[in-house]
Amino acid sequence: MKDEDQAQLGNSQVADYLRQHPDFFQDHLELLEKMQIPHPSGNAISLIAKQLEIFRAKHQEQENQLNALIDIARENDAAFSRMHELTLAMLEANTLEDAIANLNEVLAECFLTDFVAVKIIMHRPDSPLNNLFVEQEHHGLTHFSSVLQENQPKCGRPTLAQAQFLFGDAASEVRSCAIIPMAFTQLDGLLAIGSRDEGRFHYSMGSLFLTQMSEIIGTRLISLLQNQA
Repeated sequence: MKDEDQAQLGNSQVADYLRQHPDFFQDHLELLEKMQIPHPSGNAISLIAKQLEIFRAKHQEQENQLNALIDIARENDAAFSRMHELTLAMLEANTLEDAIANLNEVLAECFLTDFVAVKIIMHRPDSPLNNLFVEQEHHGLTHFSSVLQENQPKCGRPTLAQAQFLFGDAASEVRSCAIIPMAFTQLDGLLAIGSRDEGRFHYSMGSLFLTQMSEIIGTRLISLLQNQA
């Protein structure tokens, strides 16, 4: 057997022995001071220093993971709190006028939005809320065909035509918005919340809370519409 083969066999045996006896160095501390382990920089470091380096790296990774989980928990708590405020605001409304006013207030204060628009697709020509109702054949709805068909919220920068239909004269100020369809048996419409900050409603935002928001608002609007029918 060649010398290099014997050396390789010896290394393998040593490695196997250390795996089976991880406490070996506890009884041979003097060996740790003489051992050296290659470092990525090319310099040799002691085994204790290497173990300490590994320990610190693992500790930092675990700390980062814990901090990330804490941040997520805080964000969820804040989101649930905002949804609670929205629910109360809708329940406190006794008329459509109250509902729209409360909606504007709670979205501005709790959700930090700059613009709010609600469009109910319904024939109500005599309603004093002339900006609330829109006819099914209104040409402006063609700009939201995909959103209404897919029944999924869409976030990002709206087109100018979309912003003008939703926010009127303030269209040029809207840099980002969430367009949320309201599709219920007794109600079809759109809820839009906009911001002057282009990063406020990013296209990658999740849709869960936006969908829940539309359900809360839509359910209350249905009740109020039935009361005023």
